[in-house]
Amino acid sequence: MKTFGLIGTPLSHSFSKKYFSEKFFKENITDAEYQLFPLENIEGIKDLLKHPTLLGFNVTIPYKSEIIPFLDELDAVAEEIIAVNCVVKQQGRWVGYNTDVAGMKETMQKVEGGKEKGERGWGKSEGKKEELAIVLGNGGASKAVCYVLKQKNVPFLVISRKKTDETITYNEVTEQLIHRAKFIINTTPLGMFPNVNEMPQIHYTAFNKRHILIDLIYNPEETLFLKEGKKRGATVINGLTMFQVQAEASWRLFSQVPPNTF
Repeated sequence: MKTFGLIGTPLSHSFSKKYFSEKFFKENITDAEYQLFPLENIEGIKDLLKHPTLLGFNVTIPYKSEIIPFLDELDAVAEEIIAVNCVVKQQGRWVGYNTDVAGMKETMQKVEGGKEKGERGWGKSEGKKEELAIVLGNGGASKAVCYVLKQKNVPFLVISRKKTDETITYNEVTEQLIHRAKFIINTTPLGMFPNVNEMPQIHYTAFNKRHILIDLIYNPEETLFLKEGKKRGATVINGLTMFQVQAEASWRLFSQVPPNTF
């Protein structure tokens, strides 16, 4: 039996095991299993990498960057982003990839295609000026989001709890700044099950119908962050598309592992 799985902490919010188990059943994949591997400390990965039938695993909060020193190699995108959410055993070596990028690209295409409310694209608004994206959080998921924004030539600001050379703090996100922005993207776990009463501390009263809010959280389906935007007429998109696309991209990598890898 080939073993795949998910590492991180906590994992109670994750749909990954259910998603892959249902996929294996529907597609009659009988030689694979998908398990959850909660790790309270990234050092626990050392033992997991010795698992006799483990051929690949996904990585979630908070280890998307912390996993890197334990890997043998990164693909070009993961190396540029410095974040990994998919690890595959290839010829006895553990190789890190980032399939969150594919998920974020698909999410943005939903906006560009007008599949959400209105015909709201990325980059320039009505040919007049560039539109700003505010990215809440600077963890591993944020790095993938920023990578895609760069590809789309969308200017952005990253918000974190502590000020760095590359970020500003939540206290600096004024109502005027939110009025300048068109896209507000939550990459933090605030509001994720089971802590559904949490949300990033920003000026929600500044939201209006021209804003597009994207939350990478998919459980619950609609976070408080999205509810506050929806109340004020903003377009809201959750993280389910990103989750599904990154999962399928991960499976394409997993399924390419040769059968004699054990």
